[in-house]
Amino acid sequence: MDRFIEKFLNYLKAERDASPHTLRNYTKDLEVLRQVLGETPWEKTDLLVLRQFVAQQREGGLSKVTIARHVATIRSFFRFLHREGHVTANPALGLVRPKQDRHLPSFLSVEETTRLMEAPAGDSFAARRDRAILETLYSTGLRVSELVNLKVRDVDLIGGTLRTVGKGRKERMVPMGSYSIQAIRAYLKALTPDETEPDRPLFRNQRRGRLTDRSVRRILNRYLIQVSVDRKISPHSLRHSFATHLLDRGADLRSVQELLGHSSLTTTQIYTHVTTERLKKVYESTHPRA
Repeated sequence: MDRFIEKFLNYLKAERDASPHTLRNYTKDLEVLRQVLGETPWEKTDLLVLRQFVAQQREGGLSKVTIARHVATIRSFFRFLHREGHVTANPALGLVRPKQDRHLPSFLSVEETTRLMEAPAGDSFAARRDRAILETLYSTGLRVSELVNLKVRDVDLIGGTLRTVGKGRKERMVPMGSYSIQAIRAYLKALTPDETEPDRPLFRNQRRGRLTDRSVRRILNRYLIQVSVDRKISPHSLRHSFATHLLDRGADLRSVQELLGHSSLTTTQIYTHVTTERLKKVYESTHPRA
């Protein structure tokens, strides 16, 4: 079993160019399956066994999102085994992912966003960096993972564009707003010439190492407390705010899809539900015969 898992992971890395994050998830999911199956060989695993595995996950209280990810991993794994001739039939063909609950993404109002952008005060390294981080997240709609992987050369402050590599290793160019350009310029002045070499990380911690996703979350939480936003907001909420505010002001869905780096327009359509729900609330609270 371990040999087959290793071959599958090598295939994902070499031929599918899977990211380290994706490889970690696949490894974790297949380890869970391996422990459940015990000594049962892959070639004797059938659909009933896999369905029992999914049922056990439900009974164990795992979320639908986690179970859906496990199912996707299992289907990819057995598709690989079948294609490589390690199993005569693919038992995961009939395995269905649980239907996901639709949760509307959380986002900030324009007024809340403005207060958040203005929260980092002072001229210290941390204040300049934090302003640049917040402005860049909101100005470009980047994922946090994309932000922390930026290099100095990825940002064109003269042209007002930013190059990023998103999910599936897809590269895209994103326009930057004047506020983020100004904030990054001020931040770069706080770095040494060596730290602004083209291949160096753009955003750094106090020790001048590369920032992590967790560090960005801590930075955001600190300023959310300062501006008295008490509901659950994450760094990804700035991405949601970016998309929602664009649509509110007349941007077309296809353009927002390109800016966010979504491969499918269906993924972007969640933001139309956000704006519709907001308009319904405004209507219900203001129309005399709502």
